[in-house]
Order: sequence, then structure tokens, then C-alpha cells
Amino acid sequence: MTTDDTLAARQSGANRWRRFDDWDNRPLRLDRFAVEDPENGFSAFKGACDPKPGLTIENGRISSMDGKPLAEFDMIDQFIATHHLDVAIAATAMDIPSQDIARMLVDIATPRETLAKLAHGLTPAKLAEVVAQLSAVELTFAFSKMRTRKSPGNQGHVTNAKDDPLQLAADAAIATALGFDEIETTMRVARNAWSNALACAVGAAVGRWGTLFQCASEEAEELQIGLAGFTSYAETVSVYGTERAFIDGDDTPWSKAFLASAYASRGIKMRCTSGAASELLMGFHEAKSLLYLEARCLCLQRAMGVQGTQNGGIDGAPLASSIPGGVRELMAENLVAVWLDLECATGNDARHSESEIRVGAKILPFLIAGSDLICSGMGTILKYDNSFNPSSFNGEELEDFLVLQRDFEADGGLTSIEDSSALSLRRRAVDALSAVLEELGLGTPSEAMKQSVVVASGSDETRSYTPREVAIISDRIKQQNITMIDVVKALARRGFREEAQNVLNMLRLRVSGDYLQTAAVVRDGRIISAVNQPNDYVGPGTGYRLSEQRQRELAAIRDVLTRDEVLRAEAVFAAAEAKRIIYRAVGPAGQGGAADEIVIGISPAFGTKLYQTLAGHPLSAVLAALCDGIRAGGGRPRVVRMVHTADTSFLGLSAARLAGSGIGIGIQAKGTAVIHQQDRLPHNNLELFSNAPVTGLEHYRALGENAAAYAKQEMPQPIMVPTGGMALGARFHARVALIYSIETGARGRST
Repeated sequence: MTTDDTLAARQSGANRWRRFDDWDNRPLRLDRFAVEDPENGFSAFKGACDPKPGLTIENGRISSMDGKPLAEFDMIDQFIATHHLDVAIAATAMDIPSQDIARMLVDIATPRETLAKLAHGLTPAKLAEVVAQLSAVELTFAFSKMRTRKSPGNQGHVTNAKDDPLQLAADAAIATALGFDEIETTMRVARNAWSNALACAVGAAVGRWGTLFQCASEEAEELQIGLAGFTSYAETVSVYGTERAFIDGDDTPWSKAFLASAYASRGIKMRCTSGAASELLMGFHEAKSLLYLEARCLCLQRAMGVQGTQNGGIDGAPLASSIPGGVRELMAENLVAVWLDLECATGNDARHSESEIRVGAKILPFLIAGSDLICSGMGTILKYDNSFNPSSFNGEELEDFLVLQRDFEADGGLTSIEDSSALSLRRRAVDALSAVLEELGLGTPSEAMKQSVVVASGSDETRSYTPREVAIISDRIKQQNITMIDVVKALARRGFREEAQNVLNMLRLRVSGDYLQTAAVVRDGRIISAVNQPNDYVGPGTGYRLSEQRQRELAAIRDVLTRDEVLRAEAVFAAAEAKRIIYRAVGPAGQGGAADEIVIGISPAFGTKLYQTLAGHPLSAVLAALCDGIRAGGGRPRVVRMVHTADTSFLGLSAARLAGSGIGIGIQAKGTAVIHQQDRLPHNNLELFSNAPVTGLEHYRALGENAAAYAKQEMPQPIMVPTGGMALGARFHARVALIYSIETGARGRST
């Protein structure tokens, strides 16, 4: 073999492993890509310059922390030492061996409250050292124990590629109906923030009230939008684990704390955002591990007095997950967050991989452990409409997530909705927003624009506002100082009184400030938080458990297959089959006949209740193909309905025992077929067609020919039906089980 031949062979073999993404045909290699840089010393759990845990307290004041004396503290150290660490318990907490604390985290006998109090006396290095000792399973278990609110929830993204307000309103209404506790929007064009905020706030009020809403924009403008009443929470107050990363962003812990206070003072729920690899992306990781830097961020957030955090990689998740152990580190930092008693919106927003296996694996620990907000957030829209970039789950995978909830009986915060309800909600939201736009002199959408949005799955299918037109609307909202009170009045004047009341209810919450509590969400008009619904998990039978009603809701996904649905679908083909074939009973089937006779044993419901194979072939055509094949092979077919059994093997064996040749074919209505011989054991057949969904009429004809050959004591080439590696069981077994139930229910006597 030449060198060129060898190279070609290697390349050909390598192509077995090539995978392509969904936006062009370049090989997808990121999922096998690992970032390592020993020279700069970064890693998931142990950086080259990570400090050892330590704390010195002199005269009630901290004089050193994690190996650094007070004189060398940077501004992050100073803020943490002053506002996070509780010196009354710090010395005792730091003296406990890290392994002992790690065991306490997974010990159901150690109450959550004890561990949360202990965390207030632990330095960032100590927190990181403790959780680094836990395996992925232990991290998941500890998270289920330590999360703040008892019942889990979820957050969704509502955006589109055109910043179209009509589509935003329609999609916000759907997100609310699905059960998202929070929805978040952002813009393709920054100046469209006000229009996006108005549209989502109105859409979220359709159907029910209580969904919290955020418009992710530039921090100062986002605060202005909040003060105007359009938004009810914020989470874009970013913090970092190194001083230089803070400075590079023109911020300090004090400026961030001031911004957080500004939100809270106006009744706007807020949390900070941090996550592994942000410092690495900015170039200022200081050779520290991802986990240590994130532990600093989280201690800083608690020190700022915020109620929660958006945590777990966020924009840095794709980078963090490319580092060995990075996905486990994302779990670990989320555990630190809830251990510090912070509401945790557990990332899972940025799609860290194009591998569906890796995406599903990443979400599973948080789904089964539960989280205050499992995704921050999930794309409620299609990938191309997600202005945050694709999330771990988007509109394309939404039903996969609903099925995951059902599979594990784990509450991911979402509930399936019917198509008819979705269309009604979309229409109502579009009409409500159109009324507001018209009433406030912002725009007059045409009926064609509105209808295109109602039935669209994404912005590629709409004939609505362009980004330029949206910018004009957004500028008018800002320039005219329109507030949500103006929106309430506009809705009421145009007859949308329920929506007006729903918006007003959210504004009233701003005055009371009740949903500033840790992990607060609004459900059924009531504030649920870590204060009035704390996580009380202490082992099996405790903590959050699905109610019977919630179990039914999780099971009620779309396209549920039932026996009645199978019969209804089959009945559609009954009339056409009646024109092609008539099944006439001529009495009990006799045994024996000519030596060339081959009996075809059909199943009990074959042609009476069931009319097509799983491949979609009419049963009359299948029967004709078998008979034609038998005749072509020199045999003589006889058809017998077997109503004593529906099992393929026994259909074939019973047919063979009736046949003069001792050879029989058994076939079920779903298309599974077998050639059998009278003196063989039931499941030791001659040939079997087990994959009915890929079996064609030509295969059945060939099977008939082979049966005739066996009758002449010849040895034909067995018929092979290639499957192509398809997961036939996953697609068809539910239908098969119901079909077999119908078959067995039709048993009686052979005729």
C-alpha cells in the first residue's frame, strides 16, 4: 500500500467520527476540544495560584484571609472580609476539616440551616476546597438538600430576530402559559429595549398574572425601564472574581452594591450574575481555578446583600465545559451559591455544546435535584430567534424537556399546553398589544401583520414590524415618558380589563416589596419564597414531592397515544380496504391438504380492526404479496384467521401444522411475519421479519417465495431487511403494545 493509499484509508476511517453542525457543513470538533494551558495555570478545580484556606482574627477583626495579610487585600478581599464573613463563627467554622464539612453536605441528618449558617464563616478558598471533594452524584444530592425554595421553577427567554413587538407579546403569553416563573428579553438592536419591554410586559399579562419580567439592556437604561414599571426583576448586575476584571469593566463591588440597592429601593427583585470562566474570557484569571474565582464572586454577592445569583457558567459555560472537569465545576459553583443561602438561577442558558447528549447530561442533575430556576433561561423561541444565542433548550427542544419531566417525574416548572389554547393566547396577546400601541399613538398594526404573528413559529414566517420601525416605537416610548400606568389605562380603555388588572397587580407588588424575599416567585396570586416555603429536605419522603395533580400535568404531554387513538387512526383506512378485499369466513380450518399447500395464518384483528402495517402498507396488499410469492415459488396459499393467539411465532407454527406441506406463514396486523415448520419449537422459526416499520411489499413477496421453497425441501437464501441503525423500538414500541392489546382482545376460534 502506498503512502497516499495509507493516508486515504486513515482519512476514510476518520470520517466515521466526523459530525457536522446545523449551520454549515464544516466538521464539528468543539465537543472533542479541551482547553489546557499549564503555563498560565488555569483549571476547573485547582489553579496554579489558588491559595490555601486560612483565616486569622485578631481583636475581633480579620487580619489575614486565605494566606493573604490584611495589607495585601485587594478590593474583593476587603469587601468579603468586611461584609460576608461572620467573625462570631468564622474561627470555629474554619477549624472544621473540609472533608467533614463535605460529608455534612451529603448527610441527611445535618439540617440545611446548620450548613447555611456555617457557610457564613467560611472563606472562598475553604468553600471551594469543600465542594471540590464531592463527586457529581454527591453534588447533585447536596444541591437538592441546600437549594433555598422548596418548589422548583424555571425562567425563559423571549426574543426574536426582528425585535418585533407583536411576536414578543405572543411568545411571552405562551411562555407564561407554559409555567415559566420569569421571562427575560434582550434586543438585536440596543435602542429597541423600551419597545421590547412594553411588548413582553403586556404579553406576560395574558392568561394569568404573576410572571416576573426582565429586559436585559445596558445597566443604566435597564434601571430606567424598571423605574417606569415595565420590568419586575433584574439580573444583569455582573460581578467578577479578580480585581482587574472589575476595573476593566469600570466597576467596583461598591458600585455594584449601589446598583443593587437602587433596584431594591424601587421594589424590583434583582440578583447578580457571575459564572465560571468569565475572568478567563476577559484575560484576568490570575492563574486561579474556575471554582475558587467563582467562590469569591458568590461570597461577594452575599456580602452585597442581594437575594440571589444567576450562576453556573452563563456566557462562559462553553469555555468552562471545554476544560477537564468543567461541567462538574459548574455544578459545584451552583452548590456554593445555594449553600450561601442565595436564590440560584442555575445557568443552563448558554448552549455549551452542539452535542445533544452533552446538553441533556448537563441539564439532568438540576432537573432531578430541583432548582429555584432550573434554566436562566430556556429559549422559549426557536434557536435563530434567541437573541441571547441558543440556550441549552430552545423551542425546538421544548417538548423534549417536557418529556424529561415526565420520564423522571421531576418538576422542571413547565406544563404542556394544547395547540388550540396556544393559538387563542397568541391572538389575545397580539390584540392587546395592538390596542396599547394604537391607544398611545405608537403604531397601528394591520390585520395581516397580526395574523402572520399568531400562526408563526418564528420571525422568518412573520410579515410584521421591521427593526427600524421598532426603533421608532421604542424611541417614542422613552421620549414620551410612557409608564406601565399608561399601559394599564390603555388596556382598560380598549376593553382588555383582565390584562389591565393583571398588569396592575404586578405594579402593586412593587409597592409592597414582598417579592424581594429570597427566591420569590408569584404563583396563583401568592408570593412563594425561601421565607414562607423553605426547602425542608432531610431525606426520603421530605422536601418537594409531586402532588397527584402535578403528576398528571407532567404526564399530559402532547401526542399521548392511547388504544382509542390507535383504533381511530386505523378506522380512517377501513373504507378503502373494504373496496380492495373482503374477508369471508367459510368455517373452521381443517388440517392437511396438498403437499404444496402453505397456510398463511393472519392475526385476530387483521383486516377487521387494523388495516395497515407499521410501514403503512395496506394489509390487503401485504396479503396479496405473500400469495403472489407463494404461487411464484410453485406453492398454493390458504389463508386462515387465527383467533386463539396473536403471537407471531404461534401464528406461524399453527399455520404450519394446518398446512399440507408442513410450512406456514404467520403474520400480525402490524406487519411482523414468520415462516415456520410444523415440527420445530415455537420460537425456532425458519425466517422472521421482526422490523415491520422497514419491511416493504417486495420483502413479503420474497418471503412467500421462500416459504414455497421450504415446502419443496429446498434451502433458499433468507430474506434480510436492513434497518439502517434506526431506533425502531423507541419510535414504534408504544404503538406496538397497543396494537397487540387490540389483537389479543379479538381472540376466539380459528376460521
